[in-house]
Amino acid sequence: QVRLVESGGGSVQAGGSLTLSCATSVDIYRSNAMGWFRQGPGKEREGVAVIYTSGGYTFYSDSVKDRFTLSQDNARNTIVLQMNDLKPEDTAMYYCAARGQGPAPSNATMAGFPFHYWGQGTQVTVSS
Repeated sequence: QVRLVESGGGSVQAGGSLTLSCATSVDIYRSNAMGWFRQGPGKEREGVAVIYTSGGYTFYSDSVKDRFTLSQDNARNTIVLQMNDLKPEDTAMYYCAARGQGPAPSNATMAGFPFHYWGQGTQVTVSS
């Protein structure tokens, strides 16, 4: 079983920055892919960013591209999402996710990777 522990998040004004971290209880390469999803008020869960942990390749949704950067810290089995130039529409609960086995529903899939393990979520609030 993979356990994901998130940290970071909080409240910031538009244009500000926040950093989210997610530590996995297993070797970071085991899941092959890790990422972040978010669910805003009254919205469907959506993929934000994914990293292919074996190669370090990253994928971003169009809404966050050029503002968010996802990286991995292999020594700490952690992924880090740096969020810059935050906008009110980025307000959401952010969930760390790790790939498991088998298919997943569309709202748990990004860049062709299905995600099966989830963190507890961390709130990001951006005020205008």
